[in-house]
Amino acid sequence: MNLLDPSADAVQSPGDFNDCFLQQKAAYLAQPAPSYAQRIADLKSLGRMIKENRDVLVAAICKDYGNRSEFETLFAEFFVVLETIKDAQKNLKQWMKPQRRHIDVMLYPGASNRVIPQPLGVVGVIVPWNFPLNLSICPLAAIFAAGNRAMVKMSENSRHLAQALMQISPRYFPQDKLKFFDDAGGRGPGFSSIAFDHLLFTGSGATGRSVMANAARNLTPVTLELGGKAPAIVGPDFSIQKAAERIMWVKMFNAGQICTNVDYVFIPEGATEEFVAHCRRLVAERFPDINGNDYTSIIDQRAYDRLARTLEDAQAKGARLINLTPEQTPDPQLRKMAPHLVINPTPEMILSQREIFGPILPIRTYRDKQEVADYINAHDRPLAIYPFTQDKALQNFYITRVMSGGVSVNEALLHVAQHDLPFGGVGPSGMGHYHAREGFNTFSKLRPVFYQGPFSAIQMLFQPPYKGKALKIMQLLIKFKG
Repeated sequence: MNLLDPSADAVQSPGDFNDCFLQQKAAYLAQPAPSYAQRIADLKSLGRMIKENRDVLVAAICKDYGNRSEFETLFAEFFVVLETIKDAQKNLKQWMKPQRRHIDVMLYPGASNRVIPQPLGVVGVIVPWNFPLNLSICPLAAIFAAGNRAMVKMSENSRHLAQALMQISPRYFPQDKLKFFDDAGGRGPGFSSIAFDHLLFTGSGATGRSVMANAARNLTPVTLELGGKAPAIVGPDFSIQKAAERIMWVKMFNAGQICTNVDYVFIPEGATEEFVAHCRRLVAERFPDINGNDYTSIIDQRAYDRLARTLEDAQAKGARLINLTPEQTPDPQLRKMAPHLVINPTPEMILSQREIFGPILPIRTYRDKQEVADYINAHDRPLAIYPFTQDKALQNFYITRVMSGGVSVNEALLHVAQHDLPFGGVGPSGMGHYHAREGFNTFSKLRPVFYQGPFSAIQMLFQPPYKGKALKIMQLLIKFKG
């Protein structure tokens, strides 16, 4: 069977979602609390599944894109995934420990409080196409560490990878533990309508609203990792050359198709031409042939056409467009798109109103920090902000005055790669966190348990009628607490 041919197998019907869910739910009820050893075994199997099938998975992702840089796949998908699994194995014993909580010894002598992390049951994961291995396997590390079972629906743009995972995963996990699903289009609502014990969605805000509405019918708790227009802010003290190097590395990575990418950049007034010059040089040095394998394709024709219309719209409305590869001719058959800078965009332009998700970088200028904060705060809260400054007070100004999902200071994107930091949005850029201990907690029920002592002071002190001793004791306790 050809693992890279999505036509080789019929796509599962929505009924398969429900059948798998019932099977996994029954397995959870039969064994609701996997041991530490069982969870470690699951995490090791997850790591083996990725390492032992690396070449097939890399090829599948590349075929889904048309061309995906092998290095970018290895770095952003395999390295990060394996690091995440390793971190979960290292910390699992500590994460699983019941937490001791304070007890009022006056009222509850001899009693104790604990918070016990317990598995939720069956977790649904809806995966986008831009980092499909990372955004399926990293959540699975937290889901398995927490002792759950999982159903994973891949994107309709990741069909080769979905087919590969569907064929590979049964060699490592039974279906009642883990199952991947393909999507030929239109199957998302059926998946998000299942009564999962938790549902994780990564994708656009518009689709996230629909997912949340479907989940609400079952009161299914959701973690939504959405997008947003994440700004970079170059401070007046920061090297323009260094800022350009770090921002353009991120903007060109995966051809800009990253939810936490720099969507636009604020440059101090008067520094635009210097920034542009560095961007021209950097792209020429790093991508002498954008039709080569190091530069990733736009995922599909619809996305390519959307980005082309975005540039046309900006130019028609008066923007200055700068093609950073003017001597090269991108291959439209491979959907290679030339990276562009857009100088001083205006609010009515498409690129000012929606997430760009491609190799287009608008440049805005500013005079003072409050101007920058006011602009960002007047729009939806972004998934990330990226202040570039050595000035600690200025760093703190942006961190405290501009709310976002996360922050990288003097860099872009890399806060997401820190395996001991939680990841998540805020408001329109998402809700909830995962990664690290927060991922384990998200996919666990942190169950409060009160253990009564040898005798009950409450029963001794507060029996009706309350007019006498009970009322006097309560009044004394209130006075003491005050």
